Order: sequence, then C-alpha cells, then structure tokens
Amino acid sequence: MMGSQVSHKTRNLIIAVLPILAGLICLGIGRYSVSIQETIRILFSGITGYEPDPTAYTVIFNVRLPRILLAVLVGAGLSCSGAAFQGLFSNPLATPDTLGVASGASFGAVLGLLMHGNLVTVQLLALLFGVISCFITYSISRRNGKSSIVMIVLAGMVISAIFEALVSLMKYVADPEEELPTITYWLMGSLSAASFAALRLGAPAILLSCVVLLLLRWKLNLLPLSDDEARTFGTNIHRLRGLCIVCCAAMTASCVAMCGQVVWVGLLVPHVCRMIFGSSHARLLPAAISCGAVFMMVVDTLARTISAAEIPVSILTAIIGAPIFITIVRKKGGWSL
Repeated sequence: MMGSQVSHKTRNLIIAVLPILAGLICLGIGRYSVSIQETIRILFSGITGYEPDPTAYTVIFNVRLPRILLAVLVGAGLSCSGAAFQGLFSNPLATPDTLGVASGASFGAVLGLLMHGNLVTVQLLALLFGVISCFITYSISRRNGKSSIVMIVLAGMVISAIFEALVSLMKYVADPEEELPTITYWLMGSLSAASFAALRLGAPAILLSCVVLLLLRWKLNLLPLSDDEARTFGTNIHRLRGLCIVCCAAMTASCVAMCGQVVWVGLLVPHVCRMIFGSSHARLLPAAISCGAVFMMVVDTLARTISAAEIPVSILTAIIGAPIFITIVRKKGGWSL
C-alpha cells in the first residue's frame, strides 16, 4: 500500500513538474541562447528587482514566452480532447476533428484571411465556424429527438468533408501570389503568430474546458456504457456526453483558431499516455494534458531552431508522430482502449 501511494505521488509530481521544466529549457533555446538560470532570473525580474540584459528580456518575454504558452495550451487542449473523444466513441482512432470542428474552424480562418482581416478577425471567424460545424453535426445526428454515437460520428465525417471542400474552394479562388501562400502556410500549422492578445482570446475556452473535463474525469469512464448501465451509477449519460462534446469542440476550435491545424497530437499523445498510465480517465486526462503540453513545446522549439526558415509544426508532428504510432501498434499487436 505504501509503495502504491509513493508511486502515485511520484507520478503526480512528474506530471506537474515536467511541463514547467520543459518550458524553462525551451525558453532558452534558439539563435539567441539563454541559460536556465538566466531565464529564471528574467522571468522573476519584476519581483526580485534583477536588471537583465535588454535583448535577453525582449527575446524571453516578447518572442518566446507567448509561443511557449501557446504550445502548452494547444498541446494540452488537443491531447485532452483526443483522450476524451477516444473514450466517448470507444474508438482508438478518434481525434479532435471527429465532429468536423477542426475543418469548420479552418474554413472560418481561411475566410478571414481572404477578407484580409487581422489576427483577431481570423480567430473569431475560426471559433464561430468551429461552433457552427459542431452544431450542424449534432443537429444532423438527431433522430426522433435522440442522437446515437454512430450517427454523431457519421455526421461529423460528412460535415468535415464539406468544410474541407469549402477550404479547397477558397484556395482555388485565392490570389495565387499573395493570398494562397498565406492560406497554405496557415493550414500547415504554425505558432509564429503567437501573442498575448491572441492568447487572451483563445486561452479561456481551452482552460475552462480542460478544468471541466478534469473535474469529471472519474465519470468519463462511464461514457462507453449504455443508458441503462450508466443509470445504475446515478449518471445522466446524455448530459455527460453532451458536456464532453461541447468541451472538446471548444478546445479544438480555439486551438485551430490560434495556430491552424496541428495533426497527430490528439491521436498520438493519448495512446502513449494510455500505455504508461492506464485507461482510467482519472489518470489518463492529467497525463495527456501534461504530455501534450511538453510534446508541443518540444516540437515548436524544433520547428523554429533546426533550420533557417521555420518549419510548420504539422510537418514535424507527422514526421515524429507516425513512426511512434506504428511502433505502438506493432508492440501492442493492434488497437485497444
């Protein structure tokens, strides 16, 4: 019993400390290198009265800190959403775009780019169409006043295909010299436009949704059960599924709105965490949030440092994620929840 408690406490400590340590390391990595000690001094300079080098202060606070915070939010949001969706649909291949939210948000963002709107306009349109796609999916799935998981998945596939076609149409009519390169680069995912203004708009939905799912993480294990089985545990399964879908859709739309489409994170991270921490959402969700944040920080740091020109993060997440996922599948001999 004592060994189990120690193990549990150690695991929780690692989950809590790992993103902080990774963030401190990633803040100092780049063309202008800053040591961990100096990074800590700069971060707390307003409290301690330490006077840092102006260039280092600008690099840490104005350039890298917004990107690190955005990477944390996107990685945590997509991983949490992926873990919840895989449990909700009892499908290990479920991703944050299962309901077509990412495709809808991408269409909204592309529309904003074609309108030559500023970053706030692009984010608002992405959020709006992400919510609209989720609402349409849910409306289509309802039959006789009820909706089944199968119908929700099928409706999500249809809505996703429609919005992807609309994105292709927007790319077709875009100016090939000015608008098309901007749209194409944005769709590949990038954290280069990170700013505190963008974080203020997108962070609340991600943080609130993560908190709600964390508070419900013990009940999320009931999601695959039938209505009658869930009722024996005193749980309104329809309300729980609806709340889970709303939270996951909000997180996905916010992530896409801030940095474009980032693939593989919501699929890969929950699988790795499930292998290490087990399938219980009580342990899985906190682990997925922590590991997702670390994974995105590392990938974004690689994206901005391994070459002179910044590499879109979705390229790296696919290059890194696909081999790891294949290794997991071969090791487990298949997929399981």
